[in-house]
Amino acid sequence: MTEGRDATNKSKSILTLGTLASLIIVGGVLYQAQKDLPNDSELLSIPEQAVESFIAPPIVPEATIPEALNEADGANLESSTQSEPIKTRLPELDTSDGFVRERILLMSNKPEMTIWLATDDLIRRTASYLDGLSRGIILGKIFPLSSPKSSFATHNDGDVIWLNAGNYDRYNTTVAVIASLDMKSMAQMFHFARPLLESAFFEMGYKPRQMDGILLTAIDQILNTPIIAEPIRLTRDSVAYKYADMSLESLTPLQKQLIRTGPENTQRLQQQALTLKNALLDPNGTD
Repeated sequence: MTEGRDATNKSKSILTLGTLASLIIVGGVLYQAQKDLPNDSELLSIPEQAVESFIAPPIVPEATIPEALNEADGANLESSTQSEPIKTRLPELDTSDGFVRERILLMSNKPEMTIWLATDDLIRRTASYLDGLSRGIILGKIFPLSSPKSSFATHNDGDVIWLNAGNYDRYNTTVAVIASLDMKSMAQMFHFARPLLESAFFEMGYKPRQMDGILLTAIDQILNTPIIAEPIRLTRDSVAYKYADMSLESLTPLQKQLIRTGPENTQRLQQQALTLKNALLDPNGTD
């Protein structure tokens, strides 16, 4: 009987940290879209001081993510490397980095994972990153992630500047990592790791309902990003590229960066975001 509970708790731990992994990775691809070579970042035409005015004063959304009546047993998610025993209890927030890093790396052998997790205060960084995403802001210094190897490219047709569609391929690998994650299973186990996130958000002055609102609003920022299949025209003012279409230029910084991953990648990310949102809002599968 004890062995059965241990096995269940082991699977729960893996799935739970998968939820955190998905949040970190989704933020990761958006950060990568921002953290390109110098000319690449020029497309984000809002200067540092303008970003500050953009996010203040913040309007904190509130929502309630329903509690799951029955926690998922995690039977369908097995680690390929279980040579070490897996702890079944959540650690304290201050000592949670190893716990988070170990479980996430058990879920993926992608080298990107190791790079993205090579930092400290992972839960606190996730909370801060989500807070920014909910307001359409990419807090680029939160996660020290690697940039695409190739540089941002444009091409000219006379006096007209176009975004080179070849830029989209630079994000394929990162998006593929996100697309491989089972968002339904991750959402089912959200409540297990919830105390860690609640502690981090509490330190930032947020209540649980505000944490839920921030998470759902961050997801909506992704879902509300337009899909641009046609070529994208740019303008250049001094050293900064801007979208020539003001309906695009007026989007939040997060959405403008997400467009730069390309229509196919944007759709893949939106599908994952929608699956995660639906699973969070309907944890018991009533719909």
